[in-house]
Amino acid sequence: MDILQDLASPFPPAKVSWRVGSTTADKKKGLALAYIDARDVMARLDQVCGGAGWQDRYEFHGPRTVCYLSVKIDGEWVTKADGAGDSDVEAEKGAISDAFKRAAVKWGIGRYLYDVEGPWVELRAAGRSYAIADGEYAKLAKILPGSVAPRKAPAPAPAADAGTPFDDAEDRTVVETILFALKQAATRAELKAWGAKQAAEIETLPAAQQEDIRVAYAAHSKTLPKPLTLSEAA
Repeated sequence: MDILQDLASPFPPAKVSWRVGSTTADKKKGLALAYIDARDVMARLDQVCGGAGWQDRYEFHGPRTVCYLSVKIDGEWVTKADGAGDSDVEAEKGAISDAFKRAAVKWGIGRYLYDVEGPWVELRAAGRSYAIADGEYAKLAKILPGSVAPRKAPAPAPAADAGTPFDDAEDRTVVETILFALKQAATRAELKAWGAKQAAEIETLPAAQQEDIRVAYAAHSKTLPKPLTLSEAA
């Protein structure tokens, strides 16, 4: 097993999140920047190195936090480090997370995202700030490594073929795109709006795929105030 190559492997498009970078003066468009969550970095380290095959420690130098990320290779600990300053939200916690992800980039984890040329996308108001419009996420998923063209709507099938399931590979691509958009909901209202918008497309998928989405929906709802079920969004 090539540890460095496995660590640097691209993430599934559904695991990649997007944030707004620069914006136009009227705030109608913004530059989409790709990033991965610290929990996905941890999962990659666990998967490739094993839970006991990596470790991290932190040093604090004024407003700057430095993460020392070590990986056991051929029985020896190898360490790489990077740092970050306080973030806008929960300064110390944000600095630790950012430093961890930057140190992980030294190991190749998510480094490819720096080469992804983020496009300008439509924005929507999100409280006092702005977020990427819901309709832009399918376009963004296409530009990531490992993505494929979305499935075209199937032509009406003869009566004898009724009930034939969709191709599994195509279904997985659609599910990944749907789950990617689901992860962007930051409030209960946004999650409910997402469910209402996606309900028709979800119903076209096989039962197993629908259940996967319902499970992911319920899990994400638990991270938001007042969790709700998918049926509430109907």
